[in-house]
Amino acid sequence: MDAFDRRILGELAEDAGLSYADLGNRVGLSAPAVHERVKRLRATGRIRGTVAVLDGPATGKPFLAFVHVDATGWGKSKELLALSALPEVEEIHSVAGDACMLLKVRCASSRALEGLLARLYALPSVKATRSYVVLSTYMERTPQAAITEALEEEHYEPSTSS
Repeated sequence: MDAFDRRILGELAEDAGLSYADLGNRVGLSAPAVHERVKRLRATGRIRGTVAVLDGPATGKPFLAFVHVDATGWGKSKELLALSALPEVEEIHSVAGDACMLLKVRCASSRALEGLLARLYALPSVKATRSYVVLSTYMERTPQAAITEALEEEHYEPSTSS
């Protein structure tokens, strides 16, 4: 990965809908050269997908919460990972600390969160949860934007052994 690749990733993190021509103009390459680089970035797994960033409140899900889940054992059970099928669950993380997993959930209301928590407690491995309701969001960004900025500043080359 070179400086052009990092700039391409940064631009795509800001607007994944850019045409190859527009992307090329922004990074100083031709559209075919950008197309080849994007294909390579996808093939190597640096670009895992292209998504639209939706506005939760505008889509009828204004209620954002983070749920810490304490479970028996390691916590990464088939039942807990199956929560990824629920549309309210945006992220599932295995974490260190006083909880096993951290869920980022977006719901229509506190009642919908209560229903999700009831589903969690119905799982045999779940011992406890702690929910943190978001009152205001001042900044959200995709992780790629921050990573590409850091890569460019540090000239960091990620390992290809993973």
